[in-house]
Amino acid sequence: MIEHEKDVVFRIPKISRLHWGLFISTIFTTLLAGAIMEGALVFSKPLDILKGLPFSMTLMLILGTHEFGHYYYAQKHKVDATLPYFLPAPPFLFLIGTFGAFIKIKSPIYKKDALLQIGAAGPIAGFIIAVPALLVGLNLSTIVEKVNIENAIKLGDSLLMKLLTWISYPNLLESQDIMLHPIAFAGWIGLLVTMLNLLPIGQLDGGHVAYAMLGKKQNIFGKLAFISLIPLSFISLNWLFWGLLIFLLMRSAKHPPIHDINIPLSKYNKRIGYICFVIFILCFIPAPFKI
Repeated sequence: MIEHEKDVVFRIPKISRLHWGLFISTIFTTLLAGAIMEGALVFSKPLDILKGLPFSMTLMLILGTHEFGHYYYAQKHKVDATLPYFLPAPPFLFLIGTFGAFIKIKSPIYKKDALLQIGAAGPIAGFIIAVPALLVGLNLSTIVEKVNIENAIKLGDSLLMKLLTWISYPNLLESQDIMLHPIAFAGWIGLLVTMLNLLPIGQLDGGHVAYAMLGKKQNIFGKLAFISLIPLSFISLNWLFWGLLIFLLMRSAKHPPIHDINIPLSKYNKRIGYICFVIFILCFIPAPFKI
């Protein structure tokens, strides 16, 4: 049975100076990050910053698509939301040149269907862009001998990363590794961001989806997910950092209540929830960064 969706009038509000400033600043910091990854001497050769274009444009496209997925469905369900705020970061302190992006929901979400679609739209949209970006980037990457990259930062593999690597390099030897092209690295970051956002905690995207799917039981799964970050921190300290960040920003694994919690989701929206769960499993990385 096909659900008939109402037409959506997509209105772009006036873009504030703050939005423009953050957007342009984030383009600059991600350009700088990409150029540094390419070994560019930006301070002595300023135009070398353009070497960061492949990384910057790919990452900005993934993050922007993620946030506009939320924004589109917020408008569809007549929920007041801001345009995306992009967050620049000094690449000397934060490797990728950005802390990400977010939209601010300014009015309550009353319906579970709306909550699920708004929450799920971002990760699914970003995932749809990140996967082909990663696949293209892998085919532009370089095969190197592992002995030559002993001091490099090594990226963890998700199930999806393993699959795409096998598709791109079916004859890769145990003694070899892949030096990722900047487009592939941006795609990998996109999968990582998708996975983190789909944690079923609080008001993360995964928290919205879990609350719409499970109702008050989301509180149990949210607490279990948050507690699971402790043993994961022994595998990778990244999880300790992200756990502290989630705690400081949200203070609770529990999702705030909405009005129609007892009204069941449609089969269509349940399928969207299951898709989010599959995406989370495919993108999950036990140890994202290894030194």
